[in-house]
Amino acid sequence: MPKPQPKPKAPSSPSVAEAGSPYWTDDRLVQGCLAGKEEAWTALLDKYKNLIFSIPIKHRLPQADAAEIFQAVCAELLSELPKLRDPQALSGWLIKVTAHKCFHWHKQQQRWNHADEETQEAAAPIEKLADNLLIELEKDQMLREAIAKLSPRCRELIHTLFYEDPPRPYKDVAENLGIAVGSIGFIRGRCLDKLRASLEAMEFGRP
Repeated sequence: MPKPQPKPKAPSSPSVAEAGSPYWTDDRLVQGCLAGKEEAWTALLDKYKNLIFSIPIKHRLPQADAAEIFQAVCAELLSELPKLRDPQALSGWLIKVTAHKCFHWHKQQQRWNHADEETQEAAAPIEKLADNLLIELEKDQMLREAIAKLSPRCRELIHTLFYEDPPRPYKDVAENLGIAVGSIGFIRGRCLDKLRASLEAMEFGRP
């Protein structure tokens, strides 16, 4: 299997154009990786890199340390992938592994410095993260995957309207997409309907 060479980059919004092939299931991705297919490994990292990176960001780690944790998680994923019994549990496994590494990072920082109250709160045990953030992280990942399955125009429109800060004027959005300003509302509605249907199929928001 080729060695992973991810290029860590902290995303500011869910990936809408870098999800590899959005129709590749985790089973297919894992099988492809185990078969030594480089495109499967690339697609797997593209699919989950935002999820992995979001965890050290939530733990308020500096950019450089977040990148190191990302690399460490990728290395562990490469070595542990053959032992993964259920590919559908991959996202949960990544969340736990990344969260553990963030927790140990904070413990190390506490040994080096006198941790203030804010740092101590950020270094909460993995059990607390599982209670408070696991559902949120899984929903974030489901949203990324659902957006990635949309058409290129819908992906770009949703990204432009909901994730850019500051938001662009409708005139600029229309020019960028090559549509009339008056069509934005209609197209946005259709794209959101498709996104909603995809999330419902993924059982988004269900206990």
